[in-house]
Amino acid sequence: MKTKLTNLLMAGALALGTASAVQAQDQGLLDTIIERDSLLCTGHNGSYLGFAEVDGAGEWQGFDIEFCKALATAILGSPDKLQVIPVSWAQRFPAIQSGDIDVIIKVTGWTMTRDTELGLQYSRTYFIGPFYVMSKTELEAKGISDLEGGVFCVNAGTTVERVLTDYMETNGIDYEPLAFEKGEELRAAFYAGRCDAIAGFGPFLSATRVNAENPDDFEILGDVLALEPEGIVVKQGEDDLLDVINWMVSALLMAEENGVTQANVVEMKANPPTASVGRLLGSTPGVGARLGLSDDWAYNVIKTVGNYGEIYDRTVGEGSRYQLPRGLNNLWNNGGLLYPLVLD
Repeated sequence: MKTKLTNLLMAGALALGTASAVQAQDQGLLDTIIERDSLLCTGHNGSYLGFAEVDGAGEWQGFDIEFCKALATAILGSPDKLQVIPVSWAQRFPAIQSGDIDVIIKVTGWTMTRDTELGLQYSRTYFIGPFYVMSKTELEAKGISDLEGGVFCVNAGTTVERVLTDYMETNGIDYEPLAFEKGEELRAAFYAGRCDAIAGFGPFLSATRVNAENPDDFEILGDVLALEPEGIVVKQGEDDLLDVINWMVSALLMAEENGVTQANVVEMKANPPTASVGRLLGSTPGVGARLGLSDDWAYNVIKTVGNYGEIYDRTVGEGSRYQLPRGLNNLWNNGGLLYPLVLD
């Protein structure tokens, strides 16, 4: 009888353990982040100027870092819950596949291969990036075709290599690529004259020029290689986390569209000018429960980092040393392509 009771107890324990294992296996990453009480987000293995760099006080800053802070605030209520994990361009995909990071916010182009073959999911576009070529002013190049036969520096492990190859093949221009893993190495090689031109993301080229000893020695050519939609990346199947990310991006855009800023968000929450702003800031209940968050998640985000325009301005725009024009990254009603979703 004792043996039979022992067996029953063991079977019950085994069943309970199996159920717990299944439950843990079924738990989404959003729940894991909340339980862990920290968000693991991408930095850079060096400096990607304007987007992910370390300031003089040893603190991470930049456009992408602000979105990491916004996401940590949306989910966990504070940017202090963010852990920035430095990874290279090539490491970002293995890192998210292995679980070393939760999310990639690292101006990552939305391509079909990445979307369908790497087990990844993309958010809505949060930045639209043009690709250009910058050459030495002394070469007096009017366009890329004037640099035929030259050496072009590019970042290894990025879409820049493919975009440049496609453009050169399409236009029948011969060139020699020279790839570097780190942005610092690439810039040093370009400044030292190891290449005639550098192909890259518009913001990266602007930052590279600004940081040169004599910026007038370099010129960004007018030819556009391609436009690339940049998305925030999670593992395939993490739909709950992706929902939060999409609505976080939308909240930042909606705040800008409605004039909600870091400075006035407290007043706006207390006296929302419209019903939609009331829903956005949690004055009207409901927007949090749908995402598994508190109703004031968007209010906390805007109070912490401001709206989309404020983030852009202080990191890469007119309020920064990089002075990058908004261009296509303006709101739809200001000549750009970005717009918020409908918050009903």
